[in-house]
Amino acid sequence: MMIPAAINLGIELRVLAETAEESASLAVTALGSHLDMEDVVRFARDVDVVTFDHEHVPQRILRELVDSGVAVRPGPHALLYAQDKLLMRERLSELGLPVPDWARVETEEQIDRFLEDHGGRAVLKTASGGYDGKGVRVVASGAEASDWIALGNPLLIEELVDFHRELAQVIARRPSGDLASWPVVESVQRNGVCTEVIAPAPLSSGKIADVAESIARTVAESLDVSGVLAVELFETTDERLLVNELAMRPHNTGHWTIDGATTSQFEQHLRAVLDLPLGATSPREPWSVMVNILGGPQSGSLADRYPAVFADQPSVKVHNYGKDPRPGRKVGHVTAVGTDLDQVAFEARAAALHFQD
Repeated sequence: MMIPAAINLGIELRVLAETAEESASLAVTALGSHLDMEDVVRFARDVDVVTFDHEHVPQRILRELVDSGVAVRPGPHALLYAQDKLLMRERLSELGLPVPDWARVETEEQIDRFLEDHGGRAVLKTASGGYDGKGVRVVASGAEASDWIALGNPLLIEELVDFHRELAQVIARRPSGDLASWPVVESVQRNGVCTEVIAPAPLSSGKIADVAESIARTVAESLDVSGVLAVELFETTDERLLVNELAMRPHNTGHWTIDGATTSQFEQHLRAVLDLPLGATSPREPWSVMVNILGGPQSGSLADRYPAVFADQPSVKVHNYGKDPRPGRKVGHVTAVGTDLDQVAFEARAAALHFQD
């Protein structure tokens, strides 16, 4: 999704991929693993800036790039807090930002003690590697985490937050310090996976929007983030905002900006990591609704459904990621924009249904 923005700006985009068939195949210029030092260093020799579409490049490789003079944005010193949830919680707590009550645990007994103080149930997370609900479970006893404990890695345990809804604040920052943010959005989750995004979040003007933006600005500036940053938030039943997760890259909750904002998060990310002036983030229409296509059709391809989708919902924009259908996998999304939220939501949801069996 960064390819069209790069073409429009005349930026040569190169991609390191493990296979030539990956969804970014139009821009793949090198094959190799992001976990292999030689592959990454060889790839980075001929580029001006290295950036990411995920947070899983090891710190040792990132620091080798920096030490060799390659511009890495966001830098490893910032990306560290998106890679390690324990370090993220520690740093956000030091900054005085609102987070769920949490603890570092390594034994079943430590988990049980935390549970005793937090109503008998809590959220347990692996410190690294989790996404889309992976590496997260709700536990009521330490014994339920015996398999994770046996691996010998410290875990993050958090209170089970009584939240009203999930929000996300997406913001961009360039190395020289300028920031630009989009409206705070509502993220609808099912089974730990984002299924829908409403922009802006309904009933969010005023205090909620101001607090969400302030939190994201503090994170971006304090952690020295370069590029797009998504701050996932819980809005609690007593109208507080708590930071749930951080993502230092274009994020699923910002995909609506491709069709719904003056500057998409993908163009903005390119501008930011190249230290160019940031673009305007105002919405094109009062409402945008993005619905993820999860799994896709069990027979045929997404393209086979185009005639029905385009005929039924001609104003909806379809984004096909070029990924093989698989249960639960994000294989694309649709976005509708307009002046009436109910109508916009109906159009996006109706279009997405065409891609499911």
